[in-house]
Amino acid sequence: MITGAIFDVDGTILDSMEVWHNCGERYLAGLGIQAEPGLGDYLFTQTNETGAYYIIEHYGLDKEPEEVAAGMSQEMEKYYFREAELKEGAQALLEALKDRGVPMTVATSTDRYLVEGGFRRLGLGKFFQTIFTCTEAGATKDDPKIFFQAAESLGTDPGSTWVFEDGLYAVKTAKKAGFRTAAVFDTVSRSDWDELSELADVAVRSLAELDPACL
Repeated sequence: MITGAIFDVDGTILDSMEVWHNCGERYLAGLGIQAEPGLGDYLFTQTNETGAYYIIEHYGLDKEPEEVAAGMSQEMEKYYFREAELKEGAQALLEALKDRGVPMTVATSTDRYLVEGGFRRLGLGKFFQTIFTCTEAGATKDDPKIFFQAAESLGTDPGSTWVFEDGLYAVKTAKKAGFRTAAVFDTVSRSDWDELSELADVAVRSLAELDPACL
């Protein structure tokens, strides 16, 4: 039986992965520049800093990398604070788990202030005991550190704690660390879906398909 739940944010609770994918395009559009096809695919593999260098060089911008990186961060702030929406079925699942008394927390690669801003607007704070970020944990989700920290805060054993994720690498990490895993489909990671479906304990194309009683 499920004793605790750890939720990823982007692509799992919030329908935000496309915006991360298109952050550079949104930034350039604000400058009146049309981005090349495939820019998002490239920037998605980069850090904010290396992506800024690429944009400056490729589009001939007379700007410092810090300025471009800050501009892209501002685009994400606008999204989280004004636009971010829940993925289908997320609200109902969170309500159901809360009603059952299942403690929940967040483990995310996104900066805390963005998540907190989005959660405030959407009224999600009531569901989660706390938020853990990879930056604060000092490790990415290739390392189970953030999941162990989250489970410790919940006071639950990994074997009965479910990790909800859309990313293949994160599901691999959680599964190897002994957590139960629920894979959630997201269009940005569609190429990994077959492998995700095979690896995770449960795989759903929408959280609306997930019956909490089956966890």
